[in-house]
Amino acid sequence: MTSAEERLALAIVIGSTREGRRGPAIAEWFRTVAQQFGNIDLDVIDLRDARLPGTLSNSRPPEVTALAGRIDKADAFVIVTPEYNHSFPAPLKAAIDWSSGEWQAKPVGFVSYGGISGGLRAVEQLRQVFAELHAVTVRNTVSLHGVWARLGEDGTLIDSGGSEEAARTMLNQLAWWARALKEARIARPYTVR
Repeated sequence: MTSAEERLALAIVIGSTREGRRGPAIAEWFRTVAQQFGNIDLDVIDLRDARLPGTLSNSRPPEVTALAGRIDKADAFVIVTPEYNHSFPAPLKAAIDWSSGEWQAKPVGFVSYGGISGGLRAVEQLRQVFAELHAVTVRNTVSLHGVWARLGEDGTLIDSGGSEEAARTMLNQLAWWARALKEARIARPYTVR
């Protein structure tokens, strides 16, 4: 990216709220990679802090309105998610469903983590969910396999292997899609029919 290009707003969403989760450390690692990318304003959204209600309703509580506002401001998203029982965390699904319209016509990338599968089964299911919301998922992902052995005692990622290159590739794809879709939304607002 050149410095003349318009800045993009990237929201990094930490999808797990469980005790002992690794999401914040992985999101922090990704944030440092993304900061080097340039021309990106980052917003780290930790769903544990969002305190969303578990039951969906027709009216939005203040916590949902606050989260929806942050999602609406973003030009692109990176979802940081573990794999739980071959899927993604329930709080992440609730956050997606509460703010369904704010995701439309925007690109989504994934940083997944877990055991041998590295969270890839969670990503494949999330692709289906975001397609239903008219969001565009980018092809490349960052998948951290055997993540527990790759974290130091302080919780930081100590062995990123080829993950930094994967993150840069994904960020390039996100930036391209974010600019293309932002221009399209300005020229012709996106509506679901």
